[in-house]
This record gives sequence, structure tokens and C-alpha cells, in this order.
Amino acid sequence: MAKQKKKSARPTDNEFHAGNAGELHQTTGERDSTLTTNQGVAISDNQNSLRSGERGPTLLEDFVLREKITHFDHERIPERIVHARGSGAHGYFEAYGDLSELTRAAFLCDPGIQTPVFARFSTVAGGAGSVDLPRDVRGFAVKFYTQEGTFDLVGNNIPVFFIQDAIKFPDLVHAVKMEPDRGYPQAATAHDTFWDFVSLMPESWHMILWAMSDRTIPRSLRMMEGFGVHTFRFVNAEGESTFVKFHWRPRIGSASVLWDEAVKICGADPDFHRRDLFEAIERGDFPEWELSVQTFDQATADSFPFDVLDATKLIPEEMVPLQPIGKMVLNRNPDNFFAETEQVAFHPGHVVPGIDFSDDPLLQGRLFSYTDTQLSRLGGPNFHQLPINRPRCPMHNFQRDALMQMEVPKGRVNYEPNSLDPASVRENPDAGFTTHPATQSGDKLRVRSETFMDHYSQARLFYRSMTAPEQDHIVNAFAFELGKVETPEVRCRVLGHVKNVDAALCDRVEQALGMQGQAYNIPPAVEPIDMAPSPALSLLAKAQPTLEGRKIGVLVSEGFELAILDQLLASAEAEGAAVERIGPHIGEVKSNSGVAITPNHAIAGAPSVLFDTVVVAVSETEIDALKKQAAVLNFIRDAYAHLKIIGCTAASTPLLEIAGIDLDDGVVEVDTSEGTIAYVDAAKQGRIWPRAAAIKT
Repeated sequence: MAKQKKKSARPTDNEFHAGNAGELHQTTGERDSTLTTNQGVAISDNQNSLRSGERGPTLLEDFVLREKITHFDHERIPERIVHARGSGAHGYFEAYGDLSELTRAAFLCDPGIQTPVFARFSTVAGGAGSVDLPRDVRGFAVKFYTQEGTFDLVGNNIPVFFIQDAIKFPDLVHAVKMEPDRGYPQAATAHDTFWDFVSLMPESWHMILWAMSDRTIPRSLRMMEGFGVHTFRFVNAEGESTFVKFHWRPRIGSASVLWDEAVKICGADPDFHRRDLFEAIERGDFPEWELSVQTFDQATADSFPFDVLDATKLIPEEMVPLQPIGKMVLNRNPDNFFAETEQVAFHPGHVVPGIDFSDDPLLQGRLFSYTDTQLSRLGGPNFHQLPINRPRCPMHNFQRDALMQMEVPKGRVNYEPNSLDPASVRENPDAGFTTHPATQSGDKLRVRSETFMDHYSQARLFYRSMTAPEQDHIVNAFAFELGKVETPEVRCRVLGHVKNVDAALCDRVEQALGMQGQAYNIPPAVEPIDMAPSPALSLLAKAQPTLEGRKIGVLVSEGFELAILDQLLASAEAEGAAVERIGPHIGEVKSNSGVAITPNHAIAGAPSVLFDTVVVAVSETEIDALKKQAAVLNFIRDAYAHLKIIGCTAASTPLLEIAGIDLDDGVVEVDTSEGTIAYVDAAKQGRIWPRAAAIKT
């Protein structure tokens, strides 16, 4: 028999002493279930920040919020905790006109100036070494180096967020990151902790529908929309305030890949998005976005069936149309990835006169969190002195010393007011930033406003605004994600929320999982309403025919017809598309006229998932050799399965038949100039969606 261990006279860490007598003040059992601060103070409410009134600003005295976010911000050094994997580029912003009626921000009021910018796009959940195409939200952050100081518009490619209050952000990220006991999955939401968390947070369900949509597997960073997420304020020279939401729209349109493509792209080219952005800028195909705003007054905000301070809600464009105010062009790649893309420090609190904050509780918490994060990530409070973070206008103050000080401040005076240096800098009431004097009053409360309680209406709006193919993709995404969840109760709880969003959607997801009738009954806090569908929320509904910025992959072999390739190159160039040649190997390939070309890729390293549309232009004499190469047959089969337009020469048709391809309307012969025109016109339409039913994508 094993010896029985003596019970230690020393209390455990979970036991509390009273005075010096060593008397237990509270037993372990009584404290084990109580959430506390790092100082052992019991927390009464871990769901809401402390604010002045139900809809008022968050208070700095909220030590629970500050401790929680401070600890979270410093968990990783030096990699970003979220948005670690990013790509960036330099460029400029131009205003279309004078916006002084709405804002005094100079860079928005002078169409004659180009404001330098640096933009960074990123995934959220994965580490810096993860892949570019997981199913994930994308960061969309732009640093404007204006003549009045730096303005950072720090948003995402989705207009809403998972949570309503910043105090929940550490919980969200902990849940979505790798599970702590096993260290996986990387850059993925398809696991128990994430779905457990969101199944217990009804406020997340609008964002969940976006996350399960094609928005989280974008074709290119150049084809993403961007959003400021929060409601901000414009303030004009007279001090008049107007609420504003920011939207970025890519000039070449938005597009996404299919899930099966995303999976294969991650294996074929983990740097797919990074490479695409870099190479587009290098070849002079500069990405461009239009900046638009939705502006509205308090009376309009009060008329909405949702709260504009709730970051889980958007304003449909049918309610408040977009007003284009300028454009951004990215025309220069970084000289050094680390010095610029990695060290750039964004902050939603970096605003200029004329742009101000709302009382959105998620935004209010971010105003603290971002600076706090940079202290760890960039070594101290002088991160603004790094070249990528320096303002491009004069900067003077009396802040001194500290870690990583790179300046040599001169003079005797390092304080204000002073009389020893009459020429030293002073505050400027006329030109300086002034906060809009919004009247606030109310008790100090930890409470969620009743106006934040409708969690399903906009999720329903989003789903019902999608086209049929997009709805299919949402169903498939839920089936994949929940199929990875091991805990049955979590799946049933998730299905209960899906049922509140849309009963038909729930039925389809249940059927896909083989869990018919197992959705839990989850009574909503507020009964959802049916809002009019918004076609602007759908990528496919508003897609315009184009090949601009797209990539065509042309498979050639020895003896290919040079005239056909030249014809394709000319047609693609006229449409703004790029053509890349794929050979059986990376060495020279000779045409039927004896002219040699050097392929951009060997077929073994260039699957069709890397291209928007493909052309098979091999010679008849090479068919027997090519049909024995799995990479060649998979190139064709995947293009067909991914609903892409396939151009082919007559000589190549037997190879398509060997690959088992039905010659439908999406397969176009390109032997003649008329055929090439027909192929280009078809490819401009994107995918052949009717094909999906036949091959069950």
C-alpha cells in the first residue's frame, strides 16, 4: 500500500488567511468558481466595460478592463497577437473634392494634394508563419501621413465585429487561437473552443454569417473591400458633428475563391496573397480603392432599428447610400519587410482635427489597447520615431528619454509652461485637436444597453441578401467547421443560433451534418425582425464583368501554336489581365514555328487554383505524354471543378476528354480570333455557376 501523504499545514494558493493567526478566511471550494482580477479581487461583471450611462463613453477608471486588456496585449513578444501575418505597400490618397461642410480634416478638403499612405492587409488568427488563405477575417489598415498629423483608419474587410464590448476581446482571441493544451489548429476557427465561445455569445452571430461566407476567403488583397467598422464623427470648422462610417471599394471589383481552391492554394503557395500584391505593384498594375462614407445625424441614427454604437451592426446602403470622397492607389512595395510592414504601428486613436470618436464600447477599449500593445511589440514608447511610423508633418513636444530613444532633444527646457525659452512650442487652441463636446451623463454602470440586444436580425439580413451560390457556400462552411467540433453539445447550441438566424439555413446545415432536429432551443433576447434584403452585401449580385487584375494560366507543350499564344497575350493585355505560361518543365519550350519561350512555371508547381481562368494550348503530338502526368490532368480537372472558364485549342480537346471533362458552355475553343474573343468574354463573367449542381462543389 502506498504511503499516505501528510496534509501540509501550509494553505494552498487558493486559500486565504485572516490576519496573522493563519485562520482560513474562505475555503478553496468557495473561491474556485469565482472570477477575479490578478490581484484576487472578485469580478462582478466580465461582460461589460464600465461606462457613464448605458450608451455613454467607457471610463478610464475601469481597472478590470485595463488589467485584462493590458495582460492580453503583452502575451506575445514581439509578434502581433492578432493580425500577425500581413502584407503592406506604400501609395497615396487623393480627395475628390472639398469636404469642409462635413469635416475640417485638411486632407479631405483639398483635392489638389496627394496624401502619402501605407496600407497593411492581414489575417487575424494565424501567426506570422501561417498561410495566406485560411478562412479568416482580413485586417485592412491605412496610415495617412497628413499635413496635420497621422490618421490611422484601422479596420477589416468585414463591416461588423464579433463582440460589442472591448472587455470581451481577450476572450474572443483566446477562443479562436490554437487550443492551449495542444497548440493547434493554426489559423483556423474549425475547433471546439471557438465554436463553444460564439455559441455562448449571441452578439457574435452577425459576424459569424460573414465569417462563413466567401468574404473570408478573398481571391486577392487587391480585391477586398475594407471597412472602418465603428461609427466615427466628422467635425467641421464650426464644431458641427456628423456621424460617419468608412468604406473602401476596390476599383477592379471584389472576388473570392472557392473553399476547395483555398485549401489547395494554401498547399501550392502559402504566400499567394502576399505574392499577388507584390507582383502586381512590381508590374505596374497598381491596386486602387475608392473611399466612400455613410454620413448621418443623430435624428437619423435614432430612427434605425439598431444602435449605431453597436459594432455588430452595419447600416445597409439602401438606408444611407455611400458617398465617394476619394481614392487610394498603392504604387510602391516596401524596401524592407521588417522595417516597414512588420514595424508599422496602427492605432484607431491616431486621428486629426475634424475626425473624432463615438461612444462605441468596442472602439473605446481599442483606444487604450493599441498603444499598450506597441509598448511590448516595438520596445517602448518611442515607436513613433521609427521611419514607417513618423508623421510627415512637423512634430514637437516635451516627451523625453525612455527605451529606444532615437532623437537628441536639445535645450534646457523640457516642460510647459515655461519662461526660460519663449520660442518653445505651445498649445494652439485654434489649430489643435478639440474633442466634440457631446453631452454625457449617467450613473457608473457595468451594463449592456437594451438597444444592443437584437443579435439575429442583421445576420438574417446578410444571409437572405446572398445569391443562391453564396448561400450554398455558407451551408458548406458551417458543415465543414462544425464537422471539426468534437463536443456534440456545442454543435447543438450552434445550430440553435443558426435556427434563430434562418430556419431553412438551419435545416440545411443539420442535414449536411446528419443532425436533423438536434438544434437547441435558444430564445433570443429580442425577437429578430425581417429586414429588406440588401444586394450590396452580396459579392456576386454586384459583380461586374471584368478580367482586370485577374490572372490567366496558359498550359503549353512542345510544338504549341505561337500565333494562338500571341493572340491570347494581346487580348488579355487589352482587358488588363496578366498571362502566365506553364510548361511541362521550367526550361525552354519550342513552338511549332521553332520559336522558344521560357515558361513562368513548370506544371508541377502551377496548379490551376493559382489562376482565375486557364487555357490548354498543347500540341496534338504531346497528348500521349501529357495524359500520363497527374499534374496535367489535375490542372484541367480542378479548373473544371472550380467552375472556371477553360479555353482550349482543337488539338488539346482529346486531353480534356481524357481528364473526364464535359465540354459545356464554360469550355471555349481559342484557335481563331473569334474564339479568343468568345473566351475572353466568357472569362470576364467569372465562374460557370450552373456547373456546380452537376459536380456538387
